[in-house]
Amino acid sequence: MHFEIPRKELLNPLKMVVSVVEQRQTMPILGNVLVSVADNVLSLTATDAEVEISCRLPLETRLGTDDDGATTIPARKFFDICRSLSEQQPIQITTENDRVLIRSGRSRFTLSTLPAADFPVSSENPNMLSLNLPQSVLRELIAQTSFCAAVADVRYYLNGLLFDLMPSKLSVVATDGHRLALATREYQLPEQPLQVIIPRKAVLELSRTLDNVDDEVKITLDQTHIRFEISDQLTLTSKLIDGRFPDYYGVLPHNPDKIVVATCDVLKQALARVAILSNEKYKGVRLNIKAGMLALSARNPEQEEAEEELEIEYDGESFEIGFNVNYLTDALNAIPTEKVELCFSDPNSSCLVKPQDSDQQKYVVMPMRL
Repeated sequence: MHFEIPRKELLNPLKMVVSVVEQRQTMPILGNVLVSVADNVLSLTATDAEVEISCRLPLETRLGTDDDGATTIPARKFFDICRSLSEQQPIQITTENDRVLIRSGRSRFTLSTLPAADFPVSSENPNMLSLNLPQSVLRELIAQTSFCAAVADVRYYLNGLLFDLMPSKLSVVATDGHRLALATREYQLPEQPLQVIIPRKAVLELSRTLDNVDDEVKITLDQTHIRFEISDQLTLTSKLIDGRFPDYYGVLPHNPDKIVVATCDVLKQALARVAILSNEKYKGVRLNIKAGMLALSARNPEQEEAEEELEIEYDGESFEIGFNVNYLTDALNAIPTEKVELCFSDPNSSCLVKPQDSDQQKYVVMPMRL
């Protein structure tokens, strides 16, 4: 195998695929990136056996069929070498037996390789379900929900995003057991309803690669894998989490009778100020809600206190309730509208946070004792 490519064209795609490689590997070849050349196209693929990213780059310099081939190169070393090279000089890569030679200007590096045939590449299931979504919509759905997903929870099905595909809409859901995020968009989707859970790592990698554009992402999925063809050059494939996601619809407060309407930015700023003196471990803040007024307060073990009042739209009976201030703030940060609704059934039940006059986003935050 032999090819030549400008450094600036290689570096970003290489950085993208190498990001999926874990520092500690169960198999040595998982620490390598698969590099292959065929029909004047360079392909870079990396995987951790759960998530796979593949980039394809057209090569400007015409190659002969003798230059085609494939090998695997130590991912981090390959990236660090390419990053350190001069931008003015192209990078030349040549394989020699079980070695790869990297040249650029007066620089020369030789790395050991492993056979491309041993690299675990995901295969496509011909029976996969297929749908298309604009990049901007998929990016938005992930941004509006992923912060609520659990991190390394023993309930493994919480460590990811639920994609709930129904005939007329797509719902994306995340929960860590203390809060829940739901974002919904109306779409004509396959008639057969399907729920799949995408691992947290795949979601993070996907959010890095999506742009705020209307170009469509082709999504193909079955019961075990999901593939995102983000462009002709970039594909992300991930195993799905095998588990049953909680009944998120049953968690949503239905017909809450206490509706508080507040200005989103004003409420966020007030919560940020009060949070300064909250308990560092529990981050609790008390909401005292009465007609036309919301009083926020926090206290820490040093008996220091913070209090703040702001005007709200509310004409019901007075009540008090406590929350983790970070959970409330995270939900408010994801809401783009000027006004936000805080919906309650009683002082001991969860709070539903949503944009005013919209049901596309819903956040449920469990109360805490203060």
